[in-house]
Amino acid sequence: MSHSAHDLAAAFPDATAKLHALKLGNAHFQKLSDAYYQLDKAIHRAETGIEPTSDHHLEDLKKQRLTVLDAVAEMVAA
Repeated sequence: MSHSAHDLAAAFPDATAKLHALKLGNAHFQKLSDAYYQLDKAIHRAETGIEPTSDHHLEDLKKQRLTVLDAVAEMVAA
């Protein structure tokens, strides 16, 4: 269980410039980035007990975050 929020820059430390360029110039990436942030925030709040949730719901949020992270990784690699 992690008690700290994650951001895309932490997930891709060698690609911060690419992440910034994508965020400024790619509407699809902006939506993915926003979705990742919202999911990560919800996960963080659940894990720290701020917004308790069921284990099933927390796992579902984590799977959604991983799906978004995979899509971001594809865009960063391209």
